Amino acid sequence: MSSSKFYSALAAQLEGLLSSERDWLANTANASALLFMELPDINWAGFYFLHDDELRVGPFQGKPACTRIPVGAGVCGTAVATGQAQLVDDVHAFPGHIACDAVSASEVVIPLYVGDRCLGVLDIDSPTKSRFNEEDLAGLQEFARVLLAHSDLPTG
Repeated sequence: MSSSKFYSALAAQLEGLLSSERDWLANTANASALLFMELPDINWAGFYFLHDDELRVGPFQGKPACTRIPVGAGVCGTAVATGQAQLVDDVHAFPGHIACDAVSASEVVIPLYVGDRCLGVLDIDSPTKSRFNEEDLAGLQEFARVLLAHSDLPTG
């Protein structure tokens, strides 16, 4: 199956999973479980949510994670500070990388926006360098759009 077909099927699966639920906590928990179950070669999939000037860990699958990440620090904090998705082939070469799990080698982070307000990030790690590419990024951005469209995320 091509990457685009895989991610289309994954987004459709998420849409079905969330079709009768709008609670953000339940939906982000199920979304992280779906990603962890379906994406090959990953070791962490989950969410961080913005509280003032830091990200705090939300629902995830994988090893225990960093609880708080300052905006601008590491890959997740950089995604929030810049408003741009981060596709990192080698996290150990990323300036200011925060090693929540020393096994992680590559990472993709998608900022979650409602209107012009960033609420947090979707974060996925892999133990393999260069695990993620532009097709993964596009597919995961679509996954995040489906999640946001079906969830009443806190905006206050």
